[in-house]
Amino acid sequence: MAFRRQEQGMVNSRRLAGAASYRRGRHAEQVAMEKLAGEGWTILKHRARTPWGEIDLIAARGGMMIFVEVKCRPTFSQAASSLGTRQIRRLIDAASMLCAENPGWVYDEMRFDVIVVTADNAVHQIADAFRLE
Repeated sequence: MAFRRQEQGMVNSRRLAGAASYRRGRHAEQVAMEKLAGEGWTILKHRARTPWGEIDLIAARGGMMIFVEVKCRPTFSQAASSLGTRQIRRLIDAASMLCAENPGWVYDEMRFDVIVVTADNAVHQIADAFRLE
């Protein structure tokens, strides 16, 4: 019986941690959208879902369209190192599909950016963070 209570406590603890992480991620996305809008970017999509995964933000300004991955971590270095090659590949595939599905999107250039929101609410944008190779 004690083991079952301990197991339930662990499940509840994970659930609480997951909910807190979700809230931090949503807050970071909101901060990123405000930053981009303040710089004149138009947000085309937020949390664009595809079979390959989700792109946090898609924005356009002039002839440039950006696909943005938002990371929320305690430090900049932890956030920057949290994007692996598998996730990069999925983001590129998702962006390709979204472009094909949205022929009305007009752009001369596109790039993949990462916006990092750290624990102290500092916002860092890494423009052209990775490329299709």
